[in-house]
Formats: sequence, structure tokens, C-alpha cells
Amino acid sequence: MANAGFNASDPGWQNYKTRFLLPEGRIIDTANADVSHTEGQGWGMFLAVQFDDRRTFDRIWQWTEANLARPDIALNAWRYDPHAQPPVADNNNATDGDLFVAWSLQLAADQWGDDRYAQRSDAIRGAIRDHLIDNVGGYEILLPGLEGFRQEGYADINLSYWVIPVLRDFAARYPDEPWQIVIDSGRQLLERAQFGSEQLPADWLRLQTSGELTPAEGWPPRFGFENIRTPLYFTWGGARNVDTLENIARFWDQSAPPAWIDVKSGERADYPLSEGGEAINALLSGRPWAIGTTPNDGENYYSATLLLLTRVAAAQLGMAAR
Repeated sequence: MANAGFNASDPGWQNYKTRFLLPEGRIIDTANADVSHTEGQGWGMFLAVQFDDRRTFDRIWQWTEANLARPDIALNAWRYDPHAQPPVADNNNATDGDLFVAWSLQLAADQWGDDRYAQRSDAIRGAIRDHLIDNVGGYEILLPGLEGFRQEGYADINLSYWVIPVLRDFAARYPDEPWQIVIDSGRQLLERAQFGSEQLPADWLRLQTSGELTPAEGWPPRFGFENIRTPLYFTWGGARNVDTLENIARFWDQSAPPAWIDVKSGERADYPLSEGGEAINALLSGRPWAIGTTPNDGENYYSATLLLLTRVAAAQLGMAAR
């Protein structure tokens, strides 16, 4: 996963750091009272590697280690709230964030030759492998976190946690570990996750031990805010040929597609897909020229990050020169 020709002076990266990175190395969620998440820290670390910005990478990693690393297991607490005391009130992890942290550390070791990165990556990857992969209903799934998602008779899952390019890289480096089986299960589950008139996946799904798959209770049954990452990760990871992704592309093939749709009722958001979501739409539909370089000033952290991740994905897939 080379950095596809990006460099630290890239205007999109410079804009992103100015808006979302604090001097101490914390990526802030501007749509959520400037809290931070492992997802954002992992994304920031990944982007720093891609833009060949080691100084920024080290700041983000060191802040993450100092504030989110759990003492008991090589995972990270998922949320840091600077307005709360203590700032980390919930020690549970977020598996997608930890995947990005582990991958970014491995890529940093490849790029800059520092074995400290590789050692920490190995530890986090091993903790994900040993504690967050489970067999439910005949599928090897990624539990979204250590606690609260696996119950008697079912598990609640989120297909946007299947970060396929990470899992593919792990599968290639460590073929004796179960990453390829997890990828295969994710593809099969995405293929089955077709609900409502548009046949779209809900953000959160409940997988029964019987194999039944339904929108999960406890979350709005929407295809939207979280699952817009699924077409990014599956396309980026070379798993574009899934019928459900074709359904998403068809749903988004309209001017100003809605930010979400309720897969049960058909209710739609009265506001459009974000700029980051539109970038993913462009990647999904093979229009790399429609992916912007620099997030607009009105876009929040999540949308801006998705835009930069999609730029990198398009470059790595050879869809765009930059």
C-alpha cells in the first residue's frame, strides 16, 4: 500500500490538519463537540503515512498511546471527551478504529523503517484477532467492540467495520491468521444485507446463531451515516462485485441523494449526502474525476476524512493519478 505519490505539502492534507488536528496530536470531531475517537486517530495516522508526514504521524500516535491505550489489552478506548472528567469514561474499544491504528503502524514501519511501529501493530492486530473475531451463524465476524455486541443467540454487527483493504493486507502478510475468512464472511453478509424497497443494508445488523440477518434493534434501521463507508472499503479492497453495492450505486444515482434512508419505512433524510459521501459515490460509480482534492469549509470532520480516504483509495486503485 504505497502512498501513490502524495506528499506532505498536499493542499488537501494541509487543510485537513489545520481544521481537525490539535497541536498535541488529537483529531477532533467537529460535529460532536470536538470529542475524539480511535477511528479519527487511526484515520489521521493512516493519512499521515500516505502523505509522507512522519512528524504528524508521531504526534497522532503518541497522543493516542498516552490517552486511549488500554493497560490490560493491546486495544484502545474508543472515545475521548475533553469536556468530561475523566475524558475516557468508557474503556470499550471500537474495532474499526483499532484496525486502522494497527494497519497505519505497520505501513509506517514499512515506510520509515522504525521497528517500534511494527511491534505495536503486531500487538494490536493480535488482540483484534484473539478477542474480536467470532463465529456466529456460520460466519467469521468482526465484533464492533469487546463488550456489548455478542449476546446469547446473536451478535450485532456493522459491515462498515469490515475495512477490507486492512483485512486484505493482514491476510497477505499473515496467511495463517483468519483474515481472509473474515473478508469472505463480510462479502457474504453484505450480499445478504438487502432490505426495503431499495434493497440496501442497514447500518447495524443483527446476526442470529441460526444465520438469520435483520436490521438490529436499538438503532434506527437506516442505510446512512455509518454504512456510507461500506462501499468505500469494499471497492477500495477489490470487493466491488457485490450486488448490494450495485443497489447502493443505483440508489445514489440521483441529483443530491439523501444522506440516509430508513430501510423499513422508506423515509428519507431531508438533507443530502455529504461531500465525503459524494466522493464515495464517485469512487463506487467509477468517476474519479468527481472526487475533490480539498474539503469545503462547511464540511465536518467525518465528511472531510471520507473525502481524503477516497482520494487515496482512487489513487491506489489506479483510478486517478493523484
